Amino acid sequence: MESDQFTLEEANAFVPWLEKMFQRLSEIRQELADSKGDAGQPEEMSERLMQALEDGVQEIFDKGIIVRDVDRGLVDFPTQREGREVFLCWVGGEETIDFWHETDRGFAHRQPL
Repeated sequence: MESDQFTLEEANAFVPWLEKMFQRLSEIRQELADSKGDAGQPEEMSERLMQALEDGVQEIFDKGIIVRDVDRGLVDFPTQREGREVFLCWVGGEETIDFWHETDRGFAHRQPL
């Protein structure tokens, strides 16, 4: 799939939705961890939780947003900057998207917009 391109405004519009999605995924992950510690839990429950987790991540990908780290809520939005593709970078807890990085670099190389 060819990646979508986002303007900063479009990407920022997704921030509240992403916060909710990653909160939901965190709750599913916790429930999954709890169920693995409980020998009485049926296998179907673990499978259902794993599927819910995969579906949630896929829902984010389906918007054209690249999920880098589910635990941290780290995502990249493909965008154009000075005529080349770069990524707008957001991590859970940030109120807005304030950073970007080159497509061949990661979170450690974020630069302020």
